[in-house]
Amino acid sequence: MPTGKTYKSFQYRNNLIWDTARRGRISAPGKPDIEIGSPPEFKGEAGVWAPEEMLVAALNACMMLTFVAFAQGKRLEFVAYESAAEGLLANVDGKYRIVEVNVRPIVVLRSETDIEAARTIMTEVKANCFISNSITADVILAPQFKLASDVVT
Repeated sequence: MPTGKTYKSFQYRNNLIWDTARRGRISAPGKPDIEIGSPPEFKGEAGVWAPEEMLVAALNACMMLTFVAFAQGKRLEFVAYESAAEGLLANVDGKYRIVEVNVRPIVVLRSETDIEAARTIMTEVKANCFISNSITADVILAPQFKLASDVVT
């Protein structure tokens, strides 16, 4: 009889309170509140996080954290990690949805050997990021790797 690995399940909770117009506050115990609202293109106000931005940010953060976890597991030390992400919201069959997210991390490393190790790790990031596994949008991961000696500070 095959014995498979047993995986844990986790739950994450938050609360939402409507404030005014198209704005609200997300809260969770022990964390700062986050003001959220509709983006200006959907009759919201600038200056607060929109759910569309939060989804793109969650994917961007998950990609980073997945890379960091894998790098730590391989004992790969990197000098810096910075990433930009952009999501495309489009109307598909009469419904808006995020159809594509481009994630462009830049990883700074100490040696060419470290760059090759980071490149290998990055090939596994998209497939192991639970946010990218949870959405239907096309996720495009386009990393760049740089040597610390080549980076101007």
